[in-house]
Amino acid sequence: MGRIERIGDATLYLGDCLDILPTLDPVDAVVTSPPYDDLRQYGDGHHPFEWRRYIEPISATVGVGAVLVWNVADGVCGGSETGTSFRQALAFMDAGLRLHDTMLYLKTNVNFPDAVRYENGFEYMFVFSNGAPSTFNPIKDRPNKYAGLAMHGTDRQRDGSLKPISGLGKLVNRHGKRFNWWFLTNNQPDHGHPAPMPYQMAFDHITSWTNEAETILDPFMGSGTTGVACAKLGRKFIGIELDPGYFDIACERIQKAYDQPDLFIAPPAKPKQEAML
Repeated sequence: MGRIERIGDATLYLGDCLDILPTLDPVDAVVTSPPYDDLRQYGDGHHPFEWRRYIEPISATVGVGAVLVWNVADGVCGGSETGTSFRQALAFMDAGLRLHDTMLYLKTNVNFPDAVRYENGFEYMFVFSNGAPSTFNPIKDRPNKYAGLAMHGTDRQRDGSLKPISGLGKLVNRHGKRFNWWFLTNNQPDHGHPAPMPYQMAFDHITSWTNEAETILDPFMGSGTTGVACAKLGRKFIGIELDPGYFDIACERIQKAYDQPDLFIAPPAKPKQEAML
């Protein structure tokens, strides 16, 4: 274990999370974007990410009722996609976590166009949970196409029969709960890091799955985006980063988040959601 920095309600560790995770108590959520399929070069000391070594230690930090948000994508090897994301999802389930939601991060632009397949414009945001999630604060900013009209229709039952919908006759709200695919801008400052997590991703997941004063962990902290979002949202944060350069960047960003929140942390732009019921 290297340095430990405490900034506001954030505790930042410089070191390998395999060494640090066993020393931590369970947290209320893990929100992270690990190095996946070597799609980026992360510095002189970077080695291929041996993800299997991290499944059990990370799973053990997810408290009862807590969630793990795992943002990953697949590389292309030998002309085909690796499928690493699926293997990781199954490994977390084998470690005892539930696959609570398979969400998609839809990008506003494509970084790696490919001549032999359709342009890949998404990444996975797997949401795992330790038992049933104890918190869900749904973001309701999707315009409803039929807002103001009375709900009507039927639901088909397992035996094939039809039953009136539960909300029959109620007026459709102006905005509904989001779908589990989010358009998020990935055109953002890199803060000296080759693959920063979109700030909006961290902000919205922390909002969705945790409450104020709870503790969020990012075992692959990078440039500290999850910590910046925690500072804005009034959550405690634990961040672990192996690279000293990225660690310093994260410390600086999180310090600025506490010093000048209005200047350095703008509320995220709303994602694009189709107007559907």
